[in-house]
Amino acid sequence: MLTRQVAGWEPRGLIRIKRCLCVFVNHLSIGEFSLTGNIAGLKMLKELLLMRSNFLKLRPAVAVYAGIILLALHAQPARGQQVVEKTLVTVSDGVRTELILLSDVMWQLALQPGVPLDPPRKEDMERALKTLVDQRIFALEAERLPRPGPSDDEVKAKIRELLGYFPTPADFEKRLKAVGFRSVNDEEFERVIARRIAIDSYVAFRFRSFVVVTADEESRYFRDVFVPDFRRRYPGVLMPTLNEKRDEIRRLLIEEKVAARIENFLDDAKRRVDVEYLLEL
Repeated sequence: MLTRQVAGWEPRGLIRIKRCLCVFVNHLSIGEFSLTGNIAGLKMLKELLLMRSNFLKLRPAVAVYAGIILLALHAQPARGQQVVEKTLVTVSDGVRTELILLSDVMWQLALQPGVPLDPPRKEDMERALKTLVDQRIFALEAERLPRPGPSDDEVKAKIRELLGYFPTPADFEKRLKAVGFRSVNDEEFERVIARRIAIDSYVAFRFRSFVVVTADEESRYFRDVFVPDFRRRYPGVLMPTLNEKRDEIRRLLIEEKVAARIENFLDDAKRRVDVEYLLEL
C-alpha cells in the first residue's frame, strides 16, 4: 500500500481529528488559565494545538492530542485576571491548518492603543478576530513561498515602533503584562512580533512590489480629488501645485492600489480556504 509522504501534508482524517479535539478541549472544564500566572501552560497548550504531523506520524500526533486533554484536565486555576483558553477559529487550505485562540485575540487587543482589556469590548474583539483570520490566510499563503525569517534587529525595531504608539514604555508593558507577557523581551511576545513582520514582508512582496502609478493618475487625482477637497477645507488659502504635492499623491495612490489588491486577494482566498468558527466571542 502506498503512503503519501509530502512535507507538511496532512490526511483529511488527521485534520478531522484535530478539529474534533479542538472542539472537545473547548468544551472541557479546563480550569482558568491566568493570563498573568500561567502563561507557560498556555504556551504549551498552544504549541501542542499548532503541531503539524504528516501521515507517518499519525500515532504520535494522536498521543500528543491526548496529552492536550490531560493538560486540560489537570490545569490548575491561578490568581489574577482569569480567562478560559478557547480555540475560536480554524483556518485551513486543505494541507495546513492555522488555529486562532482566545489568547491570540487578547494579544491583538493589547497592541492597539486605547482599546480596553479588562473587560474587553465585544466589538473590539470581533474586529481583532477578523484581523487575525486575514493574517492566518496570509500566513498560509506565505508558506507557499518560503522566505528567511526576520532577524533579531528587525524584531527589536518593530517593538520600538510599537512603543511609539503608546504614551510611555511603561504603559505599553502594563498592557503586555495584562495579557500574560512578562515584558517587551518576553520570548513569546517576540515570536508574535516576528510572525507579524513575516506576514508584513509577504504582503509587501506580494502586493506592493509591482504597483505602478502613472503621471496621468497623479494629475487626475490632483484635479478630481485633491483640489476640490483643499478648496472645501481651506477656503481662500493659496492652492499648492501638483509638483509640490506629487510625492504625497503618489504615496496615497500606492496605498489605495495595495488595499484594493489585498481586498481582492482575500475575497478570492476565502472562497478557497476553509474558515471554521468553533465558538462565538
